[in-house]
Amino acid sequence: MTNDTPSPALAPAFQTLLEQVPIGEHSVIEAETVAYDHEGTPLEGYLARDVQADERRPAVLVLHDWHGVGDNVRMRAQMLARSGYVAFAADLYGAGVRPAGDAAPAEAGKYYNDLALLRARVAAGFGWLQQHPAVDPARLAVIGYCFGGTAALEFARTGAPARGVVSFHGGLIAHDPSDAAQIAASLLVLTGGDDPVVPDEAVVAFQQELRGAPHVDWQVTTYSGAPHAFTIPGTDRYRPLADARSWRELVCFLDEVFR
Repeated sequence: MTNDTPSPALAPAFQTLLEQVPIGEHSVIEAETVAYDHEGTPLEGYLARDVQADERRPAVLVLHDWHGVGDNVRMRAQMLARSGYVAFAADLYGAGVRPAGDAAPAEAGKYYNDLALLRARVAAGFGWLQQHPAVDPARLAVIGYCFGGTAALEFARTGAPARGVVSFHGGLIAHDPSDAAQIAASLLVLTGGDDPVVPDEAVVAFQQELRGAPHVDWQVTTYSGAPHAFTIPGTDRYRPLADARSWRELVCFLDEVFR
């Protein structure tokens, strides 16, 4: 179900970054809030797409950081729509749950402590997107930022039929016993070289686990000098070069997995 609520305007730092992605000459990008649910819990996501497209398009599920659906994922969804994809920013928390300050890590902690619920919330958004009439259900990818990057990788461990899964500065959880053998998607992990949330030992442990599942196609890229949340404009952690490079890497990855 789609709401009639107009999509909120982006803050200037996000709007400036969005405008660096050109719109096709004949494209009309529209964005709207979307009401859906997971087992009775109301959720509110954000859909962006080119309404002039006359064929089913590949689609990307976008997962938010620990603040919930906000400007960053709305901007990324619009950037993807301008690039020819249907993009849906899923709501992992619940309608109206958009924590700030100390409430954000506390809310995210509920899901870090219940990875089955986190995976299920991603699956709810994935299923909604998969059924959208503008989407080619055989060509879906999942990307996430910070908390959402962790969620994307956890969802990959369910064996979900995504072509690709991408984590931007997400936490890397190595599982013991490992369930990496269930992963069907190609993985792209984009992390900061100066990220205290994802230290070198976490990257090594994650890679070691994936090496135990040799069928999995994976890549880890580390950006020098990049702290946690290096893709979030308007903050002191934003690193324009790492953001631009990681976005280009995403674009190339999507082009490859949707080929």
